[in-house]
Amino acid sequence: MPASNELQLIEGPPLRAVLRAPAVPRPSPRPLLCFLHGHGEAAPMEIEAALTLHGPLHPQAPRDLLDRFLVLAPQLPVPGDIWHRHADEVLALAEQVGRQHGAASSPRYLCGFSFGGNGVFDLAMRQPEAWSALWSVDPTRPPDPAMPQPAWLSIGDRVRRREAEFLSKLRSRPAGDGPNGDRVHLDQRQDHVESARLAFADRRIYEWLLSRAR
Repeated sequence: MPASNELQLIEGPPLRAVLRAPAVPRPSPRPLLCFLHGHGEAAPMEIEAALTLHGPLHPQAPRDLLDRFLVLAPQLPVPGDIWHRHADEVLALAEQVGRQHGAASSPRYLCGFSFGGNGVFDLAMRQPEAWSALWSVDPTRPPDPAMPQPAWLSIGDRVRRREAEFLSKLRSRPAGDGPNGDRVHLDQRQDHVESARLAFADRRIYEWLLSRAR
C-alpha cells in the first residue's frame, strides 16, 4: 500500500521507513524525531499501518506540535529486540532525511515503544553525539546508567515490574506540568498499550523534547 498524502514512503536502503515532513515552511529547519516501533510492527506488517499503530504518527498525537518536527519511523525487516543491530542504518537514514530537508545540523530526538524503547537506550549508548534527547515508552530493559542524553521515561506495566531498578539507573524525577529537568519519568497507571496511547498524545513530552535541543 502506498503511503498516505501526509506520509512519504522511503523504500531504503538502508531501511524502509515512513516520513512526515510538513509542507508548511518554518523560519528554521525542523528538528528530527525518530520513532522505533515495538515487536508487533516489524515487517511483514504493512508499513503505514504498522508505524501509525503507536507512536507520534498515531492519529491522536498533537498535530500542531508534530508540525514542528520531521517525524521519521523506520521499520525492522523482522521482529525482535534487535534495534541495536540496525543502529548504523537508523542513523544513516536520519542523516539522509536531514540533508534532504535542510536540517542536517538540527537537533535529532529518538523515541520508541516497548522493544523500540529498548532500542532508544541501545542507540543512545552507541551514538551519544547523534541524539539530543530521548523518550522511551514502557521499555522492557533498564538503561545503562552511563547513558549521557536527557531522557523521558513513560511508565507502563513492563517498567512497573522493575520500577526501582529503572529509576535508579535513569536517576530521574517525576514529571510536573512542564519541562522539569534532564531525567524525567511519568506513570499514568496504565498497562503497556494504554501507556503508549497516553504518552504519544501528551503535549508536555514533545515540548520537553524541544526544550532539550543541543
